[in-house]
Amino acid sequence: MALPSQNGAEKPPANGNATAKVGPHPGFIFSSNQYSSETKVRRMLKDNGCDPAREDNYRLQGVQLIDNVRKHLHLPVRTFDTACTYFHKFRLNFRDAEYNYQDAALASLFVACKVEDTIKKSKDILAAAYNVKNPDKPAASDDKIFDSPGRVIIGLERLILETIGFDFRTRYPQKLLVKVVRSIFGRADGKDFFNVAYAMCIDMYKTFVPIKRTTFSMVMGVVELTARMRGGQHLDAIQAFAAQHSQHSREAIMETMLDLLDLYVQHHKSTKIGAMFDLNKFIDIKIRLNQDLDRAAQPRHLFTCNRCELEDPTPMTPGSATSPATNSSWPPPAAAEASSVRRTARGQDGTMRFVFDPDAARVEQDAAGKYFKEELEEYEVEMEEEIPPPQHFRDRDDGHGDRRGPGGRGGRDGYRGGYRGRGDPRRGGPYGNHRGERHYRGKGRYH
Repeated sequence: MALPSQNGAEKPPANGNATAKVGPHPGFIFSSNQYSSETKVRRMLKDNGCDPAREDNYRLQGVQLIDNVRKHLHLPVRTFDTACTYFHKFRLNFRDAEYNYQDAALASLFVACKVEDTIKKSKDILAAAYNVKNPDKPAASDDKIFDSPGRVIIGLERLILETIGFDFRTRYPQKLLVKVVRSIFGRADGKDFFNVAYAMCIDMYKTFVPIKRTTFSMVMGVVELTARMRGGQHLDAIQAFAAQHSQHSREAIMETMLDLLDLYVQHHKSTKIGAMFDLNKFIDIKIRLNQDLDRAAQPRHLFTCNRCELEDPTPMTPGSATSPATNSSWPPPAAAEASSVRRTARGQDGTMRFVFDPDAARVEQDAAGKYFKEELEEYEVEMEEEIPPPQHFRDRDDGHGDRRGPGGRGGRDGYRGGYRGRGDPRRGGPYGNHRGERHYRGKGRYH
């Protein structure tokens, strides 16, 4: 037993086995990840219960809404790139049943405006989305109908910041696209080529390519696919330019082009390039690229795992009607507003911290983990147990009344008669034997 000391602290016992004091919870560390593989993207979609067809429609409509609003507000293309990146990452971490995808798109644009120093108020973005949807009935940004949706946007802003881990690094392929086209075609000869490639670069943000590939891989994939769409012109010069730079891999370029071709084949009318070329042209190029992969025995996606192939996910619930892009009758119901800002509670026994360097986060976890590691030891203890009597002795009805447990009246180990005078000399012993004429029946009556 530990004895209290004068200062109130407990002294360790004499045997030296002091009780270890448990310190505070070490908390949780979150480190942002700039890139994701196709396998990880599919796994996150499956965990969220997404239907592939419905998820594609929500992604296309959300990116198109961001593009329309940023054009209405005359925002630069870098703000569009950042907003789409945040939008994709947010939707991979949260279900559409809990957060409306259009509210998430406007909140992503709101955060991107702050990051890219093109600051716009939440009501300005909501008013622009409302006016794009209802051009005949424009509304000012100070209208009271934007008060409730404005709170929803601000509530989603915090979730987007946590999703990206407060890591505001993004990529702008349009800036590098200008330099690559000028390096290959010159300043004057590549104008028509650049117009097609620039539109394709905007369509690329309707896929998950911006969160999977580096800037140079995205640009080279767009440039080569544009050359193939234009009949293969300058294709050799583009491939020679790509061979001179080692900032990419051929497999990454192939995956980028096939992802774009999947977009153009499946959603031909929802893209900018789809109206410029025939659908059969996209299909022919896709077939040739797949044949090249088969001859080279290369996988369709990088970092794939055959064991991690996903099953068909369950259907996803439809989007809510709280966004100005779909519903102009505001303010929304209180339940819809609350559902747009709720979130699954994280562990309440620790603090979430955001670390930018993954190596530093790993070192910190290793240093703090040894103090919270629980080590268990196994001991083998030999104990003597009393062997019960055989089963036929316990189950046999010996005619001495009801068996109601040890010590009970008429039980096996209970009282079976008086202290004296209950025996029968003919049965041997002063207290009788197991076999006798007298026995208890009913409630202790002699018969």
